Amino acid sequence: MSNAETTPKKRRWYHNIADAYRLTQEAYPWMRWALLAILVLVFGGSIVLGISTGRWIWYPLLGLMLALLAMMVLLSLYTRRASYAQIDGQPGATVAVLQQTRGWNTEQEPVGINPRTQDMVFRTVGRPGVVLLVEGPINRTKRLVRDEERKVRRSVTNVPVHTIYVGNGEGQVPLRGLERAMRKLPKKLTRQQVAVVAKRLSSLGAMRLPIPKGIDPMRARPDRKGLRGR
Repeated sequence: MSNAETTPKKRRWYHNIADAYRLTQEAYPWMRWALLAILVLVFGGSIVLGISTGRWIWYPLLGLMLALLAMMVLLSLYTRRASYAQIDGQPGATVAVLQQTRGWNTEQEPVGINPRTQDMVFRTVGRPGVVLLVEGPINRTKRLVRDEERKVRRSVTNVPVHTIYVGNGEGQVPLRGLERAMRKLPKKLTRQQVAVVAKRLSSLGAMRLPIPKGIDPMRARPDRKGLRGR
């Protein structure tokens, strides 16, 4: 077998865009028409404007760039939503979202788990402090959360500990709203303190559990690096 057959093709930015479109189109069948409408309205409007003003090259070129940018923004937004909807409800979906959230030092495995009910607690450290993210009903996971809070407070003192219940029930944060909920937490630590706290808590260890391999929103989403062909 030749090297050309065994060597995988390099992934280009347009492959990411194609993946994002396929994923989003499955979840939102109207997406193709929305993208087409943006192209027609923005680019078509720029052509009309260019002809009426005599700048029939400048305005259409600008309109095409704006249309493509608007299409990318819409596709990016709904690709992430479709990705989260695909893994919503799976054990470990919370940490899959956290891996895409900047500024947080996240344990890849759950720090607490109820083997019978599959309720889990994940831990992450950021400038707001320590955040425990709980998968499972609030009433059923109170003891599990209390045990994890006790471990954290014994290891690091004077560090805020927050608890977020992830799910679609009352008092829980939906998976698609988790990043926004994390951003709303008040910042109390410096970046240096975050590193120290995360290192100290890593000594507590975590429980080994395979995380579901849902669609990676960052891989499917066209981003700046992808557009440069990296």
